[in-house]
Amino acid sequence: MALVIYTKPGCPYCQQARDYYNSKGISFIDRDAQTSKEFRAEMFKYSDGDPTVPCIVQNGKFVQSGWGDPLRG
Repeated sequence: MALVIYTKPGCPYCQQARDYYNSKGISFIDRDAQTSKEFRAEMFKYSDGDPTVPCIVQNGKFVQSGWGDPLRG
């Protein structure tokens, strides 16, 4: 499984997502969408322009933007 999480520094919801996947032993790639224009453009392609982070992409398919119940970010 290829899991990518688009994040921004200091985002508590991004950290919750990281903590969740780490606690499950699920490896992921963390991409800073705030400081990297390339990663931000990738995130927007997956999220249809939604700037909410974290943006979760699994096996090249958009899963969700935001974290928690209800989703926040």
